[in-house]
Amino acid sequence: QVQLVESGGGLVQAGDSLRLSCAASGRTFSTAAMGWFRQAPGKEREFVSTIGWINSNTYYGDSVKGRFTISRDNAKNTIYLQMNSLKPEDTAVYYCAATRNYYTGSLNYAGAYYHWGQGTQVTVSS
Repeated sequence: QVQLVESGGGLVQAGDSLRLSCAASGRTFSTAAMGWFRQAPGKEREFVSTIGWINSNTYYGDSVKGRFTISRDNAKNTIYLQMNSLKPEDTAVYYCAATRNYYTGSLNYAGAYYHWGQGTQVTVSS
């Protein structure tokens, strides 16, 4: 059984930074890519960022480019999301996700991901 556990969310002011972590566990865990999505109240789940597990290729949603940075530590089965210059519109529940290990398609939509965490709340006050 694969589990993804997010941490690092919280309440910050506009302009502040936060670092989210997502640790994957499970004896059989293997993935092609891991990523972050977010969902604000009343809105659809939005792609934030993803990173290839082997090639480390990274992709970002337009709304976070230049402010957020994704990274990974394969030895720890963990990914991180460094969020700088936070804005009130970044307020959402942030979800970690992982694809199956054989997945080779597009990575910027939720359907590409098989495993999901429970989410961590990020609130940015103005």
